[in-house]
Amino acid sequence: MLSSVYAPKDFKRLRASGDLVARCFDYITPHIHAGVSTGEIDRLVAEFLHANGARSSDLGYQGYPKHICTSVNDVIVHGIPNDNEILKDGDIINVDLTAEYKGFHGDASRMFMIGKVSPLARELVQTCQDALNAAISICAPGVPLSEIGKTIEAVVKPHGFSISRDFVGHGIGKVMHDEPQIYHFYDKVWDKVKMVPGLVFTIEPMINTGSPKCKIDPDGWTARTVDGGLSAQWEHTLGITEDGVIIFTEKMV
Repeated sequence: MLSSVYAPKDFKRLRASGDLVARCFDYITPHIHAGVSTGEIDRLVAEFLHANGARSSDLGYQGYPKHICTSVNDVIVHGIPNDNEILKDGDIINVDLTAEYKGFHGDASRMFMIGKVSPLARELVQTCQDALNAAISICAPGVPLSEIGKTIEAVVKPHGFSISRDFVGHGIGKVMHDEPQIYHFYDKVWDKVKMVPGLVFTIEPMINTGSPKCKIDPDGWTARTVDGGLSAQWEHTLGITEDGVIIFTEKMV
């Protein structure tokens, strides 16, 4: 179950790939505003990765056609960038960016609020980020993986939002998707599986204003809320150390 366990020397490489992902986000952030297409954001990411000796982990993965995922408003995950999708005032968008650098993958996603968004959208985006941060804070050796979902539920439920059960976090490292699966809701199946030093995985809660259920567009990738409600996601790649947790997908100082 815990195949994504790595040595300390690998943590240095994972930190480098995560730093590259964080710097890529810093590079594209000024360009994410009303009037810009999601296709243009994808091109900006491609340019940055190429210039820095990295590649998109998403491009070509099971036939995926773009470098990133751009999920706008009611899209939960896996939205495909295109030149006809133009961001407008009031939109919220998740950019999910995974890069391979020198043999190791870094995976993160961030939410962006375009112009003046509704109070509900702002609450959703903030709650999702708070849930991710709370889940990261409890990670340490010996902690059951089920505590991640339990912690996320404790943050999200008081707001009346739902948590997507169709998509999960995952082990990561030399491959983009590995065991274990990381549930963003409590499930006792993970009570007996404990975090160990060297374990590398993502936490990436997806929460919705309405139903947790999704429907898939004809493109075979884009997952939307069944009721048209808004959805938000935040994500980091993490590593368990001897005494706590490190966030790989933050920029190095």
